[in-house]
Amino acid sequence: MATLQKQYGDTFTLLLGGKYITFILDPFQYQPVIKNQKLSFRIFSNKIVTRVFDVKKLIMDDKMNDELHTSYQFLQGKHLDSLMENTMQSLRQVFEPQLLKTTSWDTADLFKFCSSVIFETTFTSLHGNYLADDRKTFITELRDDLSKFDDKFPQLVSGMPIELLRNIKSIRMKLKKHLTTENLAKIQGWSEIIQRRQDTLEKYYTPEDIEIGAHHLSFLWASVTNTTSAMFWTMYYLLRHPEAMAVLRDEIDHLLQSTGQKKGPGLSIHLTREQLDSLIYLESTILEALRLCTVSGIFRFVQEDLTLHLETQDYRLRKGDFVGIFPPALHYDPEVFEAPEEFRFDRFIEDGKKKTTFYKRGKKLKHYVIPFGFGISKCPGRFLAFVEIKQLLVILLTYFDLEIISDKPAALNFSRVLLGVPYPDCDVSFRYKVKS
Repeated sequence: MATLQKQYGDTFTLLLGGKYITFILDPFQYQPVIKNQKLSFRIFSNKIVTRVFDVKKLIMDDKMNDELHTSYQFLQGKHLDSLMENTMQSLRQVFEPQLLKTTSWDTADLFKFCSSVIFETTFTSLHGNYLADDRKTFITELRDDLSKFDDKFPQLVSGMPIELLRNIKSIRMKLKKHLTTENLAKIQGWSEIIQRRQDTLEKYYTPEDIEIGAHHLSFLWASVTNTTSAMFWTMYYLLRHPEAMAVLRDEIDHLLQSTGQKKGPGLSIHLTREQLDSLIYLESTILEALRLCTVSGIFRFVQEDLTLHLETQDYRLRKGDFVGIFPPALHYDPEVFEAPEEFRFDRFIEDGKKKTTFYKRGKKLKHYVIPFGFGISKCPGRFLAFVEIKQLLVILLTYFDLEIISDKPAALNFSRVLLGVPYPDCDVSFRYKVKS
């Protein structure tokens, strides 16, 4: 994209996957794209959800779509505080057995570790506790099946028939069945958002309709995949920069002391959202990891022939084509970020406070890091994902010693370019032990 930008400027059209996409790379020209009512995100997203998860009714029923979107209110504000409590309870369930072990080193692969912890924590926080004796087996099988399905996500998005992807169609059906009304009823302690989504779906489907499971599958996938990758890259950069890890440990220790908390038996610490937000070095580290690893695109479907008026010139767009914004062009812009290829954990801190002012061509940027989409397509779960990563890092940095083992650096796996936070091209060995 950088090569194309040098050759053709900030606006150009590519033929990708049989679709013409006009990319707008100038950050000061994003607003005409986001605010244009003839450029639709819903048409684009509905096609993806139908193609990947086999949800058909979304395309035909705007009213249901609107009602499902109202459930996103339960991912922010006071409802987020409730989800934070759920997440902390889930993290205790994941980590406390480990904390009772000896203080000898355990070795693990970092991506597998993040995938396991994020999946179990997110699933139980949102869907509740599966109380049967085979709980661990259920969680593990669900996670492994979702991982197999997710491996083929790029092919499904591209329009490849699922029948050509070996056993993925049967795995998708298995996942949908796990999340049907009948099987979700076996899980206790649904979060408010799952309850609201289920109530809405039951207005439009019969309780036994398998498409209810497809809706829940799409929501579970969205809740887990990018959070797992974001957690991996944040941990990866911290492990490779022990000086950053030391600063974060000190910041967390200082907060715990100032709130009168001590590391006791089990996961006894408790931080409010405001206290987590006060950890500015922790937040800067996560933002910097997201700046470096996010390769997602933001797309709009052109509903009718139109002229897009930008400051530099006008562009004719054809019905059926797409318009795209590519945030990495901004994230790696040396005019905005000094040495953009480098990881700098304190990049978003200035004079001991959060830094929010970045400039291009002498003008202040309204948006300088865009890991969660833009406008109507902004990820509704971004607040929960950020909080979950913060909570997990606080636990790891407070209770565990952590060291990287692998010498070989991990790189972005570009098979998912334009589709969120990419996985690494290889896993990374690390070791951890409970602090004495």
